[in-house]
Amino acid sequence: MFAVDDLFTIKYFSIYSTHSGLTRVYITLKTSMKDGASNILKTTQLIKIKCKAIRAGVWFKALPRIDRVLVDLTIKVTESIRSSYLARNIFAVVSKLEGLLESSVLRSLRLFGRPLAQKISSTAHGWGNVSAKGWANDSSFAFFLAVMHTNG
Repeated sequence: MFAVDDLFTIKYFSIYSTHSGLTRVYITLKTSMKDGASNILKTTQLIKIKCKAIRAGVWFKALPRIDRVLVDLTIKVTESIRSSYLARNIFAVVSKLEGLLESSVLRSLRLFGRPLAQKISSTAHGWGNVSAKGWANDSSFAFFLAVMHTNG
């Protein structure tokens, strides 16, 4: 999804949550270490991620102690992360948390619902059903397939 290179490039990172509990994490890096250090990730964003993980019950159960300590010390010591080495490690922890915070139904939607809807759509369109072309982009149809896959 994202990686921190030795020379920073533009990447995307934002934190949002939907009513269904899905949390997506993307990071915007618009700096290079050559032209001076600028803010990459603020500790307020780390605090929000930590709170969501604690509320979801994955902070202590699924996250190793070294990762928890890394986030806690980063929150306590700095206001923003400027080191590429620290940023690389924090982004690894954030990506772990992203996978842990995703609900099983939404994970099933991403892994099975959308691809299955696209396959069914292309098959039906190949058989001559003209309206089937829109099924691939129908979120209700993909959600239905994901739920049926989860329950089946």
